[in-house]
Amino acid sequence: MYKARTVFSTLAPLAPRMCGPERFASWLVRSHPLTRTTQVMVSEAQRKYSSRVATEPFLNGSTSSYVEEMYNAWLQDPHSVHVSWDSFFRSSTAGAAPGQAYQAPPSLAPSHNQVPLGALLPLGGGSQLSQMPINEKVIDDHLAVQAIIRSYQIRGHHIAKLDPLGINSADLDDRHPQELLYNHYSFGNRARTTYSQELQYRVAALMKKESDMDRVFKLPSTTFIGGKEKSLPLREILQRLESTYCGHIGVEFMFINSLEQCNWIRQKMETPGIMEMTNDERRLILARLTRATGFEAFLARKWSSEKRFGLEGCEILIPAMKQVIDKSTELGVESIVMGMPHRGRLNVLANVCRKPLSQIFTQFAALEAADDGSGDVKYHLGTYIERLNRVTNKNIRLAVVANPSHLEAVDPVVQGKTRAEQFYRGDGEGKKVMSILLHGDAAFCGQGIVFETMHLSDLPDYTTHGTIHIVANNQIGFTTDPRHSRSSPYCTDVARVVNAPIFHVNSDDPEAVMHVCKVAAEWRATFHKDVVIDIVSYRRNGHNEIDEPMFTQPLMYRKIKNTPPALDKYSKSLIDDGVVTLEEVKDVKDKYEKICEEAYVNARQETHIKYKDWLDSPWSGFFEGKDPLKVSPTGIKEDTLVHIGKKFSSPPPNAAEFVVHKGIERILKSRMEMVEARTVDWALGEAMAFGSLLKEGIHVRLSGQDVERGTFSHRHHVLHHQTVDKATYRPLCYLYPDQAPYTVCNSSLSEFGVLGFELGYSMTNPNALVCWEAQFGDFNNTAQCIIDQFISSGQAKWVRQSGLVMLQPHGLEGMGPEHSSARLERFLQMSADDPDYFPPESEEFAVRQLHDINWIVANCSTPANYFHILRRQIALPFRKPLILMTPKSLLRHPEAKSSFDLMLENTEFLRVIPDEGPASQSPNNVKRVIFCSGKVYYDLKKARAERQLDDKIAIARVEQISPFPYDLVKKESAKYPNAELVWAQEEHKNQGAWTYVQPRFHTALNGTRPLTGNTESKGSGGWFSSWFSSSKPTTAPEPESIQSDKPQKRTIRYAGRPTGASPATGSKMQHLKELKQLLDDSLNL
Repeated sequence: MYKARTVFSTLAPLAPRMCGPERFASWLVRSHPLTRTTQVMVSEAQRKYSSRVATEPFLNGSTSSYVEEMYNAWLQDPHSVHVSWDSFFRSSTAGAAPGQAYQAPPSLAPSHNQVPLGALLPLGGGSQLSQMPINEKVIDDHLAVQAIIRSYQIRGHHIAKLDPLGINSADLDDRHPQELLYNHYSFGNRARTTYSQELQYRVAALMKKESDMDRVFKLPSTTFIGGKEKSLPLREILQRLESTYCGHIGVEFMFINSLEQCNWIRQKMETPGIMEMTNDERRLILARLTRATGFEAFLARKWSSEKRFGLEGCEILIPAMKQVIDKSTELGVESIVMGMPHRGRLNVLANVCRKPLSQIFTQFAALEAADDGSGDVKYHLGTYIERLNRVTNKNIRLAVVANPSHLEAVDPVVQGKTRAEQFYRGDGEGKKVMSILLHGDAAFCGQGIVFETMHLSDLPDYTTHGTIHIVANNQIGFTTDPRHSRSSPYCTDVARVVNAPIFHVNSDDPEAVMHVCKVAAEWRATFHKDVVIDIVSYRRNGHNEIDEPMFTQPLMYRKIKNTPPALDKYSKSLIDDGVVTLEEVKDVKDKYEKICEEAYVNARQETHIKYKDWLDSPWSGFFEGKDPLKVSPTGIKEDTLVHIGKKFSSPPPNAAEFVVHKGIERILKSRMEMVEARTVDWALGEAMAFGSLLKEGIHVRLSGQDVERGTFSHRHHVLHHQTVDKATYRPLCYLYPDQAPYTVCNSSLSEFGVLGFELGYSMTNPNALVCWEAQFGDFNNTAQCIIDQFISSGQAKWVRQSGLVMLQPHGLEGMGPEHSSARLERFLQMSADDPDYFPPESEEFAVRQLHDINWIVANCSTPANYFHILRRQIALPFRKPLILMTPKSLLRHPEAKSSFDLMLENTEFLRVIPDEGPASQSPNNVKRVIFCSGKVYYDLKKARAERQLDDKIAIARVEQISPFPYDLVKKESAKYPNAELVWAQEEHKNQGAWTYVQPRFHTALNGTRPLTGNTESKGSGGWFSSWFSSSKPTTAPEPESIQSDKPQKRTIRYAGRPTGASPATGSKMQHLKELKQLLDDSLNL
């Protein structure tokens, strides 16, 4: 230690010259090889920590931040630190030799100095503190006190009394704690962990006798336990620290790398009396807790055998959420978007959102739905409520987003919806719109989507400026003990990666919970960062109400059975304190019981369930006054195309100062030449679709990995200055002075999280084109949960529409199995149309199909069709997700270009592009018609020309695969009565579109077959489905009638790769061999 002190005094004068005073302490600690951490050896059964403050020498890495805090404070005001630090820094920076003008800092180990502590700091001697002689013992004692305070701040949560059952440690310390009696404290007996042994070791350095506990110490600037007092006796210091950090609240915040934020939390937690509540506030807690408890009890009585995933054991969640909402509303929030699992959902809807109880109770009845949709179980449904917050007397909008049983999957959806609301409100700092996410303990630490969502929290184009996370920690996951469901000490440790403070709180202390919630809301409003509230509670029933938990957790549930509900404990506490009377408590219960009974009577009078009552994202006015059969034109004027094309193809206006890459200059020049030639390639066609929508006031957002440049370096929507960092130019943002905003943003390397985010974004406003592009279509399966549970089936379950566009680079080009296939077959398998049913042909055939399908799946082969299908997303009188297979090699293919003529007014998206070559001139002589989709068309066309078969083989492109274009396929097939029909695809036979199109071709060629089920898709949300029902057959036609009308059925055969387990080969030679076989199979007559 002497060597370390010598180094300190020797190097200190050099620090200002070498690294500046602001990093003096850190530089000093890092600069010498003697600086190291000393580990305390403990038994293997004990949890080990990376830093043992009590046994570390003064000059080590773990104390550098503290030394730096003292030094920075001294630089600003020498009187703000203890006189020992003042003397220490003055002599050090002056270059004093060791042992002369410099008093060396001591070790934190027990000292053998002979100066009595009582002689140094007499009680009430505030004015005498500065007159005390400065020696090693003074510094020893004050540094030890500061270290004790810091220890409580860092590790006090480890011994906080968090478990309301008193049987578990919230941080998974599964050792039996050693009983330690601190007679000095007068705290009584309490069990403590190894942390307490360290603390005892430090206190021993200060105390030689009982009277030492009454010695006064000046408080450091890093604590607020003194309030207005600058010094306190050691006994009082320890009592206040115990109360703050080791009671019913445990706070993790000292890992945050911001001194301002750490001090803010210290002030909110340590200030004396800051947790005190008025009697009115305590009565409000009681009323809310009574409603939460009464709701669950009412449901248990009326529907005892129904699954409802009640909140028993964690009823305090309801007052907690209301406290967060009240405080946030008071601080300016006007809209809150919430996501949560099934646990306690009905209670949240009833008592937080104040959804009419009769609507909730109706969900328990076996009633038929009044509107279209397959529906969902009651504890998955969402809602949207606008109401007056009676506490703050301000209006508030509350939305609970519907979600599946896939825990945490709703998290990014909520964040996307929140971000969109902030965008449309111009809420750039998140002051008016915020999100609250509820979690279970097992899911919060077990589901990877939590981590993905957390890492969106501070990204410029994805941040929601702080989310309040509330964990309903019932200390069990279904039947799995926490010791078997996580490796981290706490279930909330994932939040540490984004420097979110974590407040652990005992659910049986309502006032502690309310304080934590208040602080969390203030934190979010102040710093616009995430914060976590971990409500440590229990689950009174099993996983659901008919589950038996004693099978797997007998000891825990024996304890739960003997534990009174939180309401009973809190009621007794308020009665004992004279805040309320027993009669008042009973009166509050009776009033809520009466409210529930009245709602129950009203619910029994309902005859239908209305899914639309549970819509979480209503689009006010969107469907009103619209012709449900009218699609707005997608073609535009030529001068608009030219204007957008030239703007998109031009360098930045300040081109002389903005240095553009030479390769970009060539790309811009090539684009300008295309505009002058009245043609577009894929990137230019996309830009014209986006630009024309922006001109019409439609917000466009394109998100995904590398979308700014484009995975294949084709898009370049963001130009980068080559000599100035972070200087960029986005041409589509400057097309028109009054255009809508355009957002193009590279995302984190996440598919699940980002696709969910963009889905949520698309739910907020139907008048926006929201696109998510996969880096390669192959990677979309890491977001399969969002695709399956939300995009494919969201409207059917929750009558919630979305116009989200998924751009999926797709195509077999010899790049191996992970860069070839977007798994087109999976999207088609989930398309909800009946392969045996040919809808009645009419002028509205196409729009009827689009309305009744759950999503649109397309594989365009021309830039013009890509242009039209993007614009059609906005032109439709409703919204459907668009799954679009996009090309890779076609981005630069010389033939994959379109004329302006195909994009002008009176043009539209072509569901099928017929053959327009020689074969179409003599259709009776054509021997084969090949139907295909996407890139393979260009391979077939080239091979057909090489074999001189242009007049013998016709090639038709099916651009929109689902809903299937029965009418156009029928028309194109009938045009060639003598031709064999072939479906050609580059994917393997068990992949691609073949299994989807085969039965539909049969139906298109031969008429409707015996129906396999109800042809009215209940998943389409039928605000005009009933208009069409009269044109559909009421009974299935007999097979014989079809056969008699068409005695000779036409069939279609397959041409392509055989079945395969892998999407593509990794061998270039094998790829070319397979392609040749495909072309031979398709074209050989």
